[in-house]
Amino acid sequence: MTLTPSEVFHKLVWGVAEGRWDELPELYADETLVEHPFAPTGDKPMRTREELREHFSAGKSLPPLRQEPANITVHETTDPEVIIAEFEYRGTTGSGESFRVPCIFVLRVRDGEIIASHDYIDHISSARRRGALNELLDGIRT
Repeated sequence: MTLTPSEVFHKLVWGVAEGRWDELPELYADETLVEHPFAPTGDKPMRTREELREHFSAGKSLPPLRQEPANITVHETTDPEVIIAEFEYRGTTGSGESFRVPCIFVLRVRDGEIIASHDYIDHISSARRRGALNELLDGIRT
């Protein structure tokens, strides 16, 4: 049975929250387009499942977090392949500090695979939760 766009979205955000980095690329088509338009150091679109495999493998080196997606609202559109999802990752860092990272994803899913995604993420909050805020700021300065 083919997953709906909403089901694919839920697998994606729970996979990220639970650190299932090796499974995440399989949610995408072989040829896809994933963009982070608000990335503060510039957006480098990912166009293949292999590029996403490399992207998600970086998650393996992140400090452990206890997090889950919360406040999820999925908006269906007039195009049955496209959803807009508002949510946040919420949790605590290894040192016990709580965090909240607001996100909006616009996904196009065909035959149960993501063929396009525009991910709007609060990159400052995300860097802060990983303890990488100074690294992000240095990247912005250069």
